Amino acid sequence: MYELIFQVWPYITALVTLVLMLGTAGHAILYKEDTRAAVGWVGVIWLAPLIGSILYVLLGINRISRRAAILRGSDPPFYTSQSANFACSRQDLLDALPPGKDHVAAIQSLVGRLTSRPLVHGNRFTPLENGDAAYPEMLAAIDGAKESISLTTFILDNDAMGRRFGEALWRAMQRGVEVRVLIDAIGARYSFPPSVRFLRRWGIPVAVFMPSFVPIWTPFMNLRSHKKILVVDGRLGFTGGMNIRSNNMVAQNPPHPVKDLHFRVEGPVVSELQEVFVEDWTYTTGEKLEGAPWFPNLDSKGMALARGITDGPDEDIDKLPLTLMGALSTAEESVRIVTPYFLPDHALINTINVTAMRGVSVDIMLPEKNNIRMVQWACNPHLELILGSGVRVWFTPPPFDHTKLMIVDNTWTLLGSANWDPRSLRLNFEFNVECYDAELAHTLNQHITDKLSQARQVTKEDLANRALPLKLRDGVARLFTPYL
Repeated sequence: MYELIFQVWPYITALVTLVLMLGTAGHAILYKEDTRAAVGWVGVIWLAPLIGSILYVLLGINRISRRAAILRGSDPPFYTSQSANFACSRQDLLDALPPGKDHVAAIQSLVGRLTSRPLVHGNRFTPLENGDAAYPEMLAAIDGAKESISLTTFILDNDAMGRRFGEALWRAMQRGVEVRVLIDAIGARYSFPPSVRFLRRWGIPVAVFMPSFVPIWTPFMNLRSHKKILVVDGRLGFTGGMNIRSNNMVAQNPPHPVKDLHFRVEGPVVSELQEVFVEDWTYTTGEKLEGAPWFPNLDSKGMALARGITDGPDEDIDKLPLTLMGALSTAEESVRIVTPYFLPDHALINTINVTAMRGVSVDIMLPEKNNIRMVQWACNPHLELILGSGVRVWFTPPPFDHTKLMIVDNTWTLLGSANWDPRSLRLNFEFNVECYDAELAHTLNQHITDKLSQARQVTKEDLANRALPLKLRDGVARLFTPYL
């Protein structure tokens, strides 16, 4: 018997491997909308038998089926949001835009169709630079909470700052405040032991987004929640690109400082921040958060018109890339982009080039020294594709700048968690906000101008003069762009 098994097992293994390869390659051909992604995966599957199929099963298949949407079915949302009471018409937007900026309203039409969320008036956005400004405001808001706190983040480190947030949340619970914390399962592992442990030890209701006890077995290991949202009493919000880590306290000179920009948000759009949290919490835990503690009646707080934009590998897919392309196509004067990671796909590269060739001033600011070397190497070939069209690229000096901003014609601002890379635009769950507020855009443009005063402009000649080994290194890194 054993002798027979020994004789036939190579044939059985070969047959199983062949069936697996045919199945995974067929799945990629049928379900990968991007031809290059399909070709890439089929190549990996056939050039690396068995290993390629396993990688595809782990990383290449989108299994997301939003349980929150399933729980809702075709019925209206179980919560009652206040944002619809402050919805703007197109004429309201045109009346609010500065003279000569009516063309920017075209972005509103596009995003409205993409998101099915209303653009709401009566909002105020306050930029908070680095953790030095953002964390004290966020902690003060938590300490002032009376009814509810919802917090979702990619990373909440088990360090001094993470524990300060945990202690503030614990104090709020002792006052009778309803607290819910949602942390991405991979982001939770950025420190050890993970912060989830001490939060649970203190009795704080915390959940992890798409958890796996054995990481290599998880079907969602490549699909992460990158959102950063804090809502207090359903009235005061914070969002942007900042995680909760001590290295964001730049003024304290941490070992690996990270610059970033976060925003204090007031007004009816806070209800949209809360909607996003509640849907993710329901998807993760099954608990429905509704009623006045989470969705109170809201008042107008400022002059900004704003709307939340979700993006992810589920029903929200491609909302953000289409928003970026629409904003670039609408621009008539200037586009300013600040991002830590710049690996746009071919469609976005073409749109950037066309925008610059139309005569629009396009400036892109990137960190001179990236915190992920392979991303920096892969970025260089992408820069070569845009520098010839009139786009200006700037490298900002250390410390590493994690800021994410886009400003069009000094009127429209996009802020939030998403980067200009495939991970944010195709794989991660992200949350951004579009904002029509000339005063905010002017403030942020001044912030960018300050960055430019210390930045170094990169030219096509700079990249062309790299040594051949560096070009080859960067070219090889670029091949991994879909997975970075």
